[in-house]
Amino acid sequence: MVRIRVLVVDDHRIFAESLAAALAAEPDVEVAAAGSGPAALRSLDRAAGEGRRFDVVLVDADLGAMPPGLRPAPPVPDGGEDGVVDGISLVAGVRSAQPQVRIVVLAERDDPRRAALALQAGACGWVAKDCSLSRLLTVIRGVLRDETHLPPALLTGVLRELTATRKHRTESERLVESLTPREREVLRCMVAGLGRKAVAERLFLSPHTVRTHMQNVLGKLGVHSTLAAVALARRAGVGPADLAVPSAGDVVERGGQLA
Repeated sequence: MVRIRVLVVDDHRIFAESLAAALAAEPDVEVAAAGSGPAALRSLDRAAGEGRRFDVVLVDADLGAMPPGLRPAPPVPDGGEDGVVDGISLVAGVRSAQPQVRIVVLAERDDPRRAALALQAGACGWVAKDCSLSRLLTVIRGVLRDETHLPPALLTGVLRELTATRKHRTESERLVESLTPREREVLRCMVAGLGRKAVAERLFLSPHTVRTHMQNVLGKLGVHSTLAAVALARRAGVGPADLAVPSAGDVVERGGQLA
């Protein structure tokens, strides 16, 4: 019998253990549980190293959320056990590290915006935490057949969110396309986090020339800050500049003149 390996990720221990026990009662399901994002990533890595990869990960949509009035602890830099990783971020992390794993988000409430974000991050389904075990098993087996599962009541809202996201991306792409090649290069340096002086050194331009280019970029994009320009650029799919040192054969500009 082919067994389905499932990882339950939820920081509510009683819920995680109860769900894992219910799933483990199925003859073709093998289950493990993790209480945090970092713990889940470690479990996935360990299973992959042992040649026993998980097939499906069930992620709590509210992973890492704190009760009202409490402040979460800051993330641990090395991603330790106490590091804070929210559900949507974990979906993206798992999808990036192990793209063959199917991910289903478990939610306490319907939320079209967050469901759309989960799908964009790589989830294959959004299921209510209080759904029946048979419904959850149907979803688990369905996503392994490359199906996408959403509650019918969420479908219209999710499609609206995805359409709005695409509309914003299209508008951002149009604005970026209005930039000159040099302005786009400056924008990519801004996305990489370079300041004016670093951009000048990178592109062999004078600081004054870089300042002019940056002002032109902000004006054409219709924003008033570098942070806003970077956010718009990312929506348009603009990646950071390659920070490798240009080779001797590259065409560069010095003091506003092509070398």
